[in-house]
Amino acid sequence: MLRYAVKRVALAIVILFTVMLAMYAMVFLVPGDPAALALGPRATPELKALLRERMGLDEPVLMQVWHFFHNAATGDLGYDVWSKRPVLDQILEFFPNTLVLGVTALGWAVVLGIALGCAAVIWRGTVTDRLLGILSVGLISVPAFVVAIYAILIFAVWLRWLPAIGAGTPGDIGSQLRALVLPAFALGIGWVGYLARLVRASLLEVMGENYIRTARAFGLPERKVVFRYALRVAIIPTIALLAVGLGSILSSAVFVETVFGRPGIGTLITGAVQKRNYPVVMGTVLFMTAFYLFIVTAADLLIARLDPRVRDVFRQ
Repeated sequence: MLRYAVKRVALAIVILFTVMLAMYAMVFLVPGDPAALALGPRATPELKALLRERMGLDEPVLMQVWHFFHNAATGDLGYDVWSKRPVLDQILEFFPNTLVLGVTALGWAVVLGIALGCAAVIWRGTVTDRLLGILSVGLISVPAFVVAIYAILIFAVWLRWLPAIGAGTPGDIGSQLRALVLPAFALGIGWVGYLARLVRASLLEVMGENYIRTARAFGLPERKVVFRYALRVAIIPTIALLAVGLGSILSSAVFVETVFGRPGIGTLITGAVQKRNYPVVMGTVLFMTAFYLFIVTAADLLIARLDPRVRDVFRQ
């Protein structure tokens, strides 16, 4: 297990290093001077030189790359070009809102997706199973920002049940929960279909095992066989998908937070891109990549702990 964990962590470090290198190379591949793009055509040469100095673009390329990797390794993601605040402080200020939104969206998607997958297995081969399959595929194909727009139109504009923008009143839990409903719904609805199809496929594979046939031979109801015995094993592949799902949901939150006007990583990186604030963009992307790799690696280690066959495959 230790050998497997070391290999997984080493792979995550290599991926993070590659992302950092590619991300920093983009600064030089994008046409034009970053300082000139940020300040506009009317900026004086002196002001452009000052901004390039703040962004560290006045040094040789190799020195810039070295400083970027060295600072990132020590937790220093640089400073905001305009406010001069540490980038990490801004990320830690906005990230909890995005994390709460992502966990809430994935949480209700997991509950409903597992329920629909189990229901499809219980009534497999029937009209209900076919309808659930059509519903799952339909939910997968709908983009989150489209769901967000229609959710605002229906529940905020027409019915006036929920707020359309914002994160609620600070300190008012009820207001914050109401403001969280629509973004979490728009962000998680696509993953209901993914989870339902995965759980159904995993359950159908497990249902052919000997211990399931033994449970049926004792006359146990089909619902009890599915939920108490089969689901315990069939849920293992879902753990890996949940790790990927949380990372994907946090990435999709950029669009949803923009639509709903919620303060979060999406708002931070969108504003930084518009202002050509490269330290904030690069620091935010690096932080989110590291968080995503941490989740995926933790999920892989958990799966290897639950299923030793995964470690055996990795050794080959």
